Parts: sequence; structure tokens; C-alpha cells
Amino acid sequence: MASELSNRLLEMTIEIQQIPAPTFQEQQRAHFVRDRLVEEGLSDVSIDNTGNVYARLPGSGAARPLVVSAHLDTVFPASTDLQVKRTTNRLYGPGIGDNSLGIAGLFGLLWALKERARSLPGDLWLVANVGEEGLGDLSGMRAVVDRFAGAPLAYIVLEGMAFGQIYTRGLGVKRYQIECTTTGGHSWVDYGRPSAIHELAELVSRLTSLPLPKEPRTTLNVGVIRGGTSINTIAAQCVLELDLRSEHPAALDELVKQVESLIALASRKDVRMGFSVIGQRPAGEISADHPLVRLAQSCLEEQGVQPRLNIGSTDANIPFSRGFPSVCVGLSTGAGAHTLNEYINLAPISSGLAQLVCLVCKAYKL
Repeated sequence: MASELSNRLLEMTIEIQQIPAPTFQEQQRAHFVRDRLVEEGLSDVSIDNTGNVYARLPGSGAARPLVVSAHLDTVFPASTDLQVKRTTNRLYGPGIGDNSLGIAGLFGLLWALKERARSLPGDLWLVANVGEEGLGDLSGMRAVVDRFAGAPLAYIVLEGMAFGQIYTRGLGVKRYQIECTTTGGHSWVDYGRPSAIHELAELVSRLTSLPLPKEPRTTLNVGVIRGGTSINTIAAQCVLELDLRSEHPAALDELVKQVESLIALASRKDVRMGFSVIGQRPAGEISADHPLVRLAQSCLEEQGVQPRLNIGSTDANIPFSRGFPSVCVGLSTGAGAHTLNEYINLAPISSGLAQLVCLVCKAYKL
């Protein structure tokens, strides 16, 4: 039976993966998930104004509800070739683990509970949310937590490729768009005028020279830079996107001050440097001694897996930051996330689903 359920889960994973879902363009995948949840006979199936899909499995008692969520979006453009390849041990495909398997896990959980033919003591909300990747800024999960606030017993976040790990800390992230504008000109006739590209390149050099602490781990990355008109034009405009992260809010705040100071110093006559915040993921955590964390560990141990507590930037950042019990867990292992060579390992999926069912069923007893 476990094998049959795993195969069914894999089929659903592929169906979901075949539907393009770039961040901000999750609608087609969301409608697919909504329609399938309706077919499963769940209650209160809906899509909110943010684009999140909700469905309720009614409980048999008055226990507080539980929310299990997974994000719909991927990092891949809609034009990406989504062909999948299956080998004996692996399933390959862009977005297959992050997070098609996570979304399919919502259905796997539902099917496993139906097989048990036993109702839960409280409502179970299944949520497929938007806006987890890239510049989505966790917008979907913000809407989820705004809706439920502190009413649920806990928020359980699913990621396809994190089996064996329990995310108990949310990595703080702040993202900027920095823009430089100058008068520009011709590369020969107007040589000597400031170039927006050159000015931003100098700023990047200063930014990457900032000393960053190793403890708490703190990082800085320029991920995108664009601008200019032609090879023989002094660029009048250039833009970059900057990602700042830290394990500790105070370290992130200090880095933010340094970055904003360097941006201000880079402005001068004929060089206008400005910035805007384009993303902010709040830090937060749940104690390693919290009953929910202990339960998540024991459910992994039942599967013969030694759990590892971890920190990351996931949808769990939002409930963490608001003080609501939450963990982020995975359904399998894999590699190549965010690349065209992404894959998941097939063998752990049965155990990954079993630990999820364990976690959900026993969470109502906390």
C-alpha cells in the first residue's frame, strides 16, 4: 500500500510540475490544485485575492485547527522546457522538488489520512500558497498567517527536498534595487563623463569589500545588474539587485546600515544614486525544546532518520517572526534546486510522507 501511495504521489508531482508557475504567474497551477481539491470532496475550497488556494478537511472534534502549506511558485520562466526524466532512483525536472513534490505532498497527506479512515480531532487546512520564491517576498504566506493568525495549533510548511531536516529558524533577508543615473553621452566625444555602469561597478567593489561576520553567518550578493544603451555609449542608467542575509537580526541591521551609507556616499555631482527595498523576509525561530520540534524529531526517528535542525529562508519565516509555532519539513532528498538539472530521490518519499502523517496526527495532542 505504501508503494501504491508513493507512485500516486509521484504521478501528482509530475502533473503539477508540468504546469508553469513562475513567481507572480502561479494562477494556472493554483486552479489545477483547487479543482483537484474540489474533486477530493474537501470543504471551503477557495482561492483568495493573493492567489493562495485553501481547502479544509473537517475534524471530528473541537481541537484547534492545523495548517499545512506548500508554495506553488518556481524560479523558472514560463518558457522553460519542463520535460521530466525518470531513472531507477531519481526523477529529474525543473521545479520537481522545489516545490512540485511539496504541493503534491498536500494530496499525499490527504490520501494517507483517508486510507486510515480515521478523522482528526480538529480541522486540517491544506494551503497551496504563492510568492515564496525570488521577489515574491513571502507574500502568499503573509496572507495565510494574516488570515489564521494564532488560531491554529501550528503551521507546518512543506518543501520537497528537505527530508531529514527540520527548519526551526528563519533566515533574515533584505533586498534592494539600487539605481544610478547620469547624463551619459558618447564614448569618444564625451569621454570623461561619469558612466552609470562604472559608478555601480565601483559601488559593487566597495560592497564586496565589506567585512562580513562568519558568526553569525552573514552574506551579501549582487544577483542582477542591467543598464546601458550600446557598447559606444556612456551609460546614463544602470540598476542592480542586492541580497543581504544573516542568521541574526542585529548583524543584518548592521550590514544594512553599512550598505545604505555606501550608497549615499556614492552620490555626487552628475551622479544620482538611489535605492528601494524590494524584499524583506523577517527572521524568527522556534525553540529547539518546543513540543512541536520534539515531535517533528521523533517522527523522523520513527523512520530511522537522524533529524537535523536547520536555518533557512522559507515560508516558515512568517509564523516564526510572529511567534506562532511552526516547522518546515521535507518529503524527499535531492539536488540541483533552481537549475535545469534538479532532481529528487525516489527511495525516501514513502518515509517522507510517513513522517508528515505522523507529525500531523500527533500534533493535535500537543
